Amino acid sequence: MEKLVITAAICGAEVTKEQNPNVPYTVEEIGIQAALAYKAGASIIHVHVRYDDGTPTQDKERFRECIVEIYKRCPDVIILPSTGGAVGMTVEERLQPIYLDPTPEIATLDCGTVNFGGNEIFVNTETMIIEFAEKMNILGIKPELEIFDKGMIDTVFRLHKKGIIKSPMHFNLVFGVPGGIAATTNNLVFLVNSLPKESTYMVTAIGRHEFPMITQSIAMGGHARVGFEDNLFLSKGVLAVSNGELVEKAVKIAKSMGRAVANPQEAARIIGLNSRERIHRK
Repeated sequence: MEKLVITAAICGAEVTKEQNPNVPYTVEEIGIQAALAYKAGASIIHVHVRYDDGTPTQDKERFRECIVEIYKRCPDVIILPSTGGAVGMTVEERLQPIYLDPTPEIATLDCGTVNFGGNEIFVNTETMIIEFAEKMNILGIKPELEIFDKGMIDTVFRLHKKGIIKSPMHFNLVFGVPGGIAATTNNLVFLVNSLPKESTYMVTAIGRHEFPMITQSIAMGGHARVGFEDNLFLSKGVLAVSNGELVEKAVKIAKSMGRAVANPQEAARIIGLNSRERIHRK
């Protein structure tokens, strides 16, 4: 079985220090949490950024500062910036991280609109998806295709046939988000069986579903995402001290199944990144 690629989603846009005091906000905190996750076995760091008071932002300069700080601590890690941002942000705001120098190797591409509960709607129209994909194509950025329900996979197939989304595709299957597909074994198998054969996939699950769902992904040959963006607890009632603790738990699960963990160079090959040589650490 292919080595396991672990992504650490270290802060997200919504979780707060009130929920877990270890959630990183500042540039230094984000760098520290990224390094702890990397040392524990994460080959990809998924990055949202905050201002020092915790306010989420897509500001290009803030992303640059955080990415420089992460590379300073772990120079060969793969950095995966978010183009999702936070609910209510404009397309122009959300796209800022793809225009960094150096250009990111990979970035998220959300593949449909989701009702996040109450009045919160995470809007991703087909026109927006096409715009994001085409801009990433021009810049040579691989999209990580964020999937919250089966219809989003169908959207990807339709855009792939039009040449807008390119092969080989890499998916992030997200379970347990309000308004999205529930975190169940049947749903995992259903989504995985709906993917193109040559694609790769990672599983993300929210809260208490995180470790049960990534365990099944690891067993099935998929990959895993953990981190404070999705889950603040190491176990029931026990707050995680760091993203590194969550990664360590994922590594232990993989080792118990006899599955080795990929380093960043191996992860780049597995998910189809062919541009590592252009990334210069500044």
